[in-house]
Amino acid sequence: MTTDLPSVAPAVTAELVAALSPRLRKRLDAGVAKLRARPAVREGDAVRIALDDDTDIVLEAPGGTVTSATAIRCGCLLAPDCLHRAVVASAAPIADDTAADDADDPYDADAPDGRTAREDEGTRPEQSRTEAAFDRQPTDRQPAAADRPAPSPPAPPGEADDHDAPTTGHMDAARAVFDATAAVLVAGTDGAGAVLQAELLRAAHSARLAGLPRASAAAVSVVNGVRAARTGDAGYRLADLTGALADVLGVTHRLPRATGAELAGLRGSARRPYRPDGSLRLYGLFSEPVLTATGYAGAVTWTVDTDGRLYSVADVAPGGAARAASAAGRTVRMGDTALTHGELSRAGLAVSGATVSPTGRLGAGGTVRAVRAPGAAWREEPSAGLWAEPVAEQVRRALNGTHDLLFLDVTLIGAVREAAGDCLLADCGGVPVRLTTAHDDPALPFRDNLRLLAAVPGTRLRVVARLVPAPLPRAALLAAEHPGDAAARVNLGLDRLQRADLPRLAPGPVPHPAAPAGVFEEAPLHLLRRRVQQAVSGGRRVLSLARGDRGDGARLRAAGLATAADLLDALHAAAAVRARDAFGRLLPADTDRFARAWLAAAVYTDTVESALCAHAWEKAAVPV
Repeated sequence: MTTDLPSVAPAVTAELVAALSPRLRKRLDAGVAKLRARPAVREGDAVRIALDDDTDIVLEAPGGTVTSATAIRCGCLLAPDCLHRAVVASAAPIADDTAADDADDPYDADAPDGRTAREDEGTRPEQSRTEAAFDRQPTDRQPAAADRPAPSPPAPPGEADDHDAPTTGHMDAARAVFDATAAVLVAGTDGAGAVLQAELLRAAHSARLAGLPRASAAAVSVVNGVRAARTGDAGYRLADLTGALADVLGVTHRLPRATGAELAGLRGSARRPYRPDGSLRLYGLFSEPVLTATGYAGAVTWTVDTDGRLYSVADVAPGGAARAASAAGRTVRMGDTALTHGELSRAGLAVSGATVSPTGRLGAGGTVRAVRAPGAAWREEPSAGLWAEPVAEQVRRALNGTHDLLFLDVTLIGAVREAAGDCLLADCGGVPVRLTTAHDDPALPFRDNLRLLAAVPGTRLRVVARLVPAPLPRAALLAAEHPGDAAARVNLGLDRLQRADLPRLAPGPVPHPAAPAGVFEEAPLHLLRRRVQQAVSGGRRVLSLARGDRGDGARLRAAGLATAADLLDALHAAAAVRARDAFGRLLPADTDRFARAWLAAAVYTDTVESALCAHAWEKAAVPV
């Protein structure tokens, strides 16, 4: 039922929950669970939920978003001071809190349904890497006009917009977000109920008003991830929520001491500015579906110009798996072209008056003109140049925060069983690479297509994948040459392969490259990562109970990872330490100390794993 509800602004949820009495707050989580079983009926701009035979609750959502507490009305006798209004706000999707800031964006006609596009630097954890593709930072393949820094949001009223040092408003807002996030971390997903979520949403809203859109978006990402974990959402990933927590804690921890360009980056940009880029001749590369846990779906089509620079065209709007699965047949909203996303992925486009965001996303304003043009095969220029770049260079660029697309020539080996499901093992220049699905939703053909490709070992293919940082080479498969026709291509999240498309197996042995040797296979970094993720799920108490286990620290030191062992010890100590008052009673846990110890361990594991990932790909050769 949650997906049938309109989105609710974070400030509205925070206001309704804060107005509850302590007694009603204790009943809030149980009320949210009960509400999920009630049907929602849409009546124009309103959504009505029958609480029982005599009581309804109505959400007025013009434009699909509830923007004020008065827009949620309940028919019970205790209204408006009842529990029901806070319950429905806590169960509904979280609205994009930056939409109002973007209303005057002149180049935002490409945002569907009148919504504005934003440079969401705090990518939601429940987003797959697929759906975050068009929110990446600019790359050396982006046009120079798109490399200009985004304008900063206006400073809070009464304070100067100072890029050299954070203002008092910045530091107060960052402190509030840090404290609220630390409280969620200490409780873990099991204990972070609607009350803690509302406190974090309140802090996120305050951060946006203070001119910190990156911290605000990252905080909302955490709430979305916690909700996905508590509801058993199939799209929930513990690693994504861990990354979101590390992002928001890292940003708010560093911001008070940041200056200049670092401060501008930590503050972020509330909207994606579009800049004129003249005329472009684009060649389609591939399309990928977008499906988020917050109710958005669609597709992104990637193109390349004659100089090898990447551009994307997006069509993302409220919807579910059905909209994502059918996105290939939707018309690209740009100029006079009637091309669909599926057609553009194989054809070309001639654009005049182009507008481009810093991430390479093409705008579709009234001055933009676009017509269909011939495309180019992947083995022809300019597309072929993407595959000519050394794989190790592509990986380094992805790890440095630029676009994370990899253009690989691989030889398929077969399926490999893992705890999360089967993946496809392939040989890439002598390096074994595990190719996984980009999204597990059964409505998308990723999983079925991967199984069919695994059935033709020995097949050589040119593929597009998204890097998955890991100690062993891993990437999410997005598109590939057609296994039966190298001149064709398959969008693996939108097109469905058939067994008749597969080539006959050639006789002879299938190549199985030897497992790469190196320190990344022996370093037991997973021992620290496991504790970092356990804290996210179970909170501080789980780590305090595991403090007596000294084996992990000894194994890390024996492997030469003394810093990892020290960080693990500090994390356990921060989880276990509890002070007492003058009467011997336990005081509340030191959430600040625990959050900082956890952040240090999370940043260390991410940094080391990125280095191991780059090392693992270094031996990949460029096929001749």
